Amino acid sequence: QVQLVESGGGLVQPGGSLRLSCACSGIIFGIYAMGWYRQAPGKPRELVARITSGGSTDYADSVKGRFTISRDNAKNTVYLQMNNLKPEDTAVYYCNGEWRSLNYWGQGTQVTVSS
Repeated sequence: QVQLVESGGGLVQPGGSLRLSCACSGIIFGIYAMGWYRQAPGKPRELVARITSGGSTDYADSVKGRFTISRDNAKNTVYLQMNNLKPEDTAVYYCNGEWRSLNYWGQGTQVTVSS
């Protein structure tokens, strides 16, 4: 059974930081490209950051310089460090794992940036 379980979301003030984690089981984690997506109310889901099995990373322009994606293959976990958070970062954040035609999603974790 494949499971991707996100944690670390919450309420934070503008300028603050959060670190999201996604613990994976039931997959050969090291071969998967892992990504973080987000969906705000009334908006489509969008890619935030992605890391390949080889460690190459890619970011949405809106988060470059503020967010960092990383992975720990020994722990089957992918992280998203989010710094200098803005109200427009408010969304449900989803973890995604992709390998060839296989594609898995977590249940999402809410991030709210508000004073």
